[in-house]
Amino acid sequence: MSGARHIRSSTFRPEGVHRPARASARAAAALVACASLAVGCGAIPGTTGSSGDGAITVMTWAPEGTKATNKPGMPAFARAYARWVNASGGIGGRQLKVITCNDRNDSVTAVQCADRAVKENAVAVVGSYSQYGDTFLPALEGAGIPYIGGYGVTNAEFTSPLSYPVNGGQPTLLAGLGRELARTCGPVALVRPDSIAGDELPPLLDSGLKAGRHPSADDQLADDNATEYAGQSEKALKYATADITKRGCVVPALGDRTSTFMDSFRRAREDYPDARTATVLGSVDQTVINATGGASTYDGSYITGWYPVTSDARWAPMKKVISEQAFGDNRIDAADAGVQTTWIAYTVFRKAVEALGGGEVTAARVRQSLNDGLKVSTGGLTPTLQWKFQDVLASVGYPRLVNREVTLQVVRDGRLVAARKGFIDVTSTLAEADLN
Repeated sequence: MSGARHIRSSTFRPEGVHRPARASARAAAALVACASLAVGCGAIPGTTGSSGDGAITVMTWAPEGTKATNKPGMPAFARAYARWVNASGGIGGRQLKVITCNDRNDSVTAVQCADRAVKENAVAVVGSYSQYGDTFLPALEGAGIPYIGGYGVTNAEFTSPLSYPVNGGQPTLLAGLGRELARTCGPVALVRPDSIAGDELPPLLDSGLKAGRHPSADDQLADDNATEYAGQSEKALKYATADITKRGCVVPALGDRTSTFMDSFRRAREDYPDARTATVLGSVDQTVINATGGASTYDGSYITGWYPVTSDARWAPMKKVISEQAFGDNRIDAADAGVQTTWIAYTVFRKAVEALGGGEVTAARVRQSLNDGLKVSTGGLTPTLQWKFQDVLASVGYPRLVNREVTLQVVRDGRLVAARKGFIDVTSTLAEADLN
């Protein structure tokens, strides 16, 4: 099924890719609706606020214990963060109360998590992961609850006016990876989930390849909950090594199942020694490399990420929180991209609340703080973050994508290290991409 694109009947449609004009129009319409208390979003937006004991209530959710992608470190770190900030007097003198939810990689459960956030008067959903943005974001929009620092796994996170992403999600990672592979690789095979979220990946990788005058990747589909990938590995390797003049590359983008793929790939690779691998953060990070033997499996692989490598000194404040409040919790790893995203998301939330200068903390006031031009420094882990109603990539369906920079990393002797200093800006690559 090389090159196949599926049309699916679902409430979750990746409109940011397939219908960028409609996505932008939908976002603009929602902005107008949410801007007026008289019109309202659902009932009256932003009526959720501090809990009865004066604490500020937020929610963090992620899938745990499923057969596909799991991010247990995100809610676990959120609870550790709350203990840490409360030990220092809270935020603006108020205690932070974090409630968590397991979305189970299920659209119905994701909506139930959002409904629980509304019921428990959460003022924001912070540092979370879900593949079902199109199903849960309307529930948050109806209650006026901002979604701060999602993982960027769906296009809905870059179109909803109540979404405040801290990274560029899959769009920036794949565009950046494509640019690098265009320079260094022959034929490129992309192995990705046979799912709606997976359907969004090929045009993004191809945008980077096209920028480097490279042919599109061969789009190969795979189940995202398989227990082995022998067939997909063989097929990808055959394609990547078809041109004997230049070393080809295989790009697995299967989330948590990437390590399962690589187990099959390692065995099949013995017959194709010239093939290279490359992937994106989220499919592979240092925790995955450590668990799979590191150097023997991933050595030499290029990986695009959102943030500096874990050994960078800029992660010291996050590591302090882990050592003081989460020591011994094996769900929390400083090398986990989900944990890193949650740290940055809570940094944004804290600064948004502190910028209010006192008074009741409500969802409406948190939104106002973020919408009024607030600039958030993350200590160099990202560019300075600021959210506008329509950012520069609105024309291609990403009006909320404000962080368009990625890092290029490479695996050497089982460790992720920087392959290039600083960040790579992929704004022009995405702006010229054909995502229809």
